[in-house]
Amino acid sequence: MGEKQQPKLNLRDVGPRKALGSLHQRIKEARVLMVGAGGIGCELLKNLVLTGFGEIHIVDLDTIDLSNLNRQFLFGMQHIKKPKAMVAKETAGKFNPNVKLHAHHANIKDAEFNIKWYKGFNLVFNALDNLDARRHVNKMCLAADVPLVESGTTGFNGQVQVIKKGVTECYDCTPKPVPKSFPVCTIRSTPSQPIHCIVWAKSYLFTEIFGTSEDDSPELDHTKDAENAQEIEALRRESQELKKIRDQIGTDTFARSVFEKVFSRDIQRLCGMEDMWKRRKAPTALDYDKVETDAKDIPAQTAIMDQKIWSLEENFAVFADSLLRLSKRAQELHAKAIEDGNTPILTFDKDDVDTLDFVAAAANLRSYVFGIELKSKFDIKQMAGNIIPAIATTNAITAGVCVLQAFKVLRQDLSSARMVFLSRSSERVFSTERLSAPNPSCDICGVARVTVEVDLSRATLGDLIKGYLKKGLGYGDEISVLTDQLLYDTDFDDNVDNELTTMGVKEGTFITVMDDNDEKGNDGKKLQPRVNLVLAVVNKEIEEDQYPIVPPEEEMVIPRKVKQVEVAPVSQEVNGAAAGAGTKRVHEEMADVNDGVKKRKLDNATAELSIRDGEKGKGKMEIVEVDDSGVIEID
Repeated sequence: MGEKQQPKLNLRDVGPRKALGSLHQRIKEARVLMVGAGGIGCELLKNLVLTGFGEIHIVDLDTIDLSNLNRQFLFGMQHIKKPKAMVAKETAGKFNPNVKLHAHHANIKDAEFNIKWYKGFNLVFNALDNLDARRHVNKMCLAADVPLVESGTTGFNGQVQVIKKGVTECYDCTPKPVPKSFPVCTIRSTPSQPIHCIVWAKSYLFTEIFGTSEDDSPELDHTKDAENAQEIEALRRESQELKKIRDQIGTDTFARSVFEKVFSRDIQRLCGMEDMWKRRKAPTALDYDKVETDAKDIPAQTAIMDQKIWSLEENFAVFADSLLRLSKRAQELHAKAIEDGNTPILTFDKDDVDTLDFVAAAANLRSYVFGIELKSKFDIKQMAGNIIPAIATTNAITAGVCVLQAFKVLRQDLSSARMVFLSRSSERVFSTERLSAPNPSCDICGVARVTVEVDLSRATLGDLIKGYLKKGLGYGDEISVLTDQLLYDTDFDDNVDNELTTMGVKEGTFITVMDDNDEKGNDGKKLQPRVNLVLAVVNKEIEEDQYPIVPPEEEMVIPRKVKQVEVAPVSQEVNGAAAGAGTKRVHEEMADVNDGVKKRKLDNATAELSIRDGEKGKGKMEIVEVDDSGVIEID
């Protein structure tokens, strides 16, 4: 008999095993989800793969744009217009073939990504660029009881936060400012605000004409994308059209060609997408000849009047005149580039009159097309000048911190985990603080969460109210039941006999129950109402002779809300602590009063509820959103 064969040593594991010890095996067996494959996501995926995480799922809805390539290093020119998730998997997979990678070119809010799916992961990483998706993943991780590592960057600032149900505060425990970032699809197709049009004019149209066009790249080859033949053919036509326009710089037809493409043909193409305009007003294409005729008497000095909101005709005159000026500059650069061997490119500068005039006029023309308020050149200069680009180094550092915090989560050592802030400071680049406890007043984690199994083929709203809530959990008559719409309250019982499916309830739907009862305890004192209850619906086929909803466990008790306490104003600084620390202590004391019951939270359906006492002055750095698909963060 031969000697027993020893398992083959994987050389990739030698270094990580020495550095991480027993944690290394947990990492190899870990199944993690990464949501977002943009600026942070590319760096994070590289780190996860090289660290050796066993199985990684990547979810991203976006496709790759030229503007991504300066910081999203998993992508190249040959990948433009292709799905980020798919290309990220393909590129990162080469770094470590031992890691299992799964890519999903989809919206993380799709029904397929339900609670059951989330429960299959040991850890979730958020590398998203918008508030709505972040809140959704936060809510799903709480419902599935899966740890979440949240991250974000803006300019040179970054932030990483570990979130664990019932242990730490969630993403929504601290109020977030309204994000000033916008998805590329909004910029390109469905603008609704002046800033959308300004970003389009500055970061898309100006760059396409006078910068580097992503569709004019000789390395862009879609011959293998046979499955998307129709879309690829449309892109090819657009690429050819853009090339012809760029070749016309300096000719008499240049202004007409640009205008008719972006304000006529492109708009007509958008109008042809009828589904897009079912709930919003469709844009109106402009006619070059008509607008040119109406603008023939507009003086050339119109652009000087920067405080005035220009008319359609005045915007056209400035647009045409600025194109002429920029064309001359581009030709001069081209002539010089032939001598020097450089690529002739113009860049936007808010203090450059020619580029600012073009962006202001183009933005207002687009606003006119979409029925959006026009802005003065002065206002546009302020808004366009504050557009902050994403910084590759910030993304890389933030992604590294994400993995370091993930190690602590996998060790189940949340006491060592930290909220980490990255800033460009001469004193200290990193600052950290301990993870805070859940906020009892939070509408997301300050609720009770229950998974309820329902036979959706026959269960009615009445079955849920009478059998599950009242009989099973002891609720009284004064309750409200809602999803993203009101389903039931004492003054609205029209839906009681209707099946849940007729009201949009399906697998994965969250139903919120709000307790409005005035009950008294055994001592005769008025009881606080129960915390909001969030039911996560799971479809289950139940025998016809049985109740269509599986009853709650007998020992299940929904905790009651903590009584709100009026807090005296806190001085600006107490022993060096930031104002608001006193409020935080009161929250902690109120949590103790409730017998240590851990709170959970409610979903967007209760956004109408007012939160008293809140989180004023909690003394944390707020990281504003950045759209990793484009440079469009406004301060």
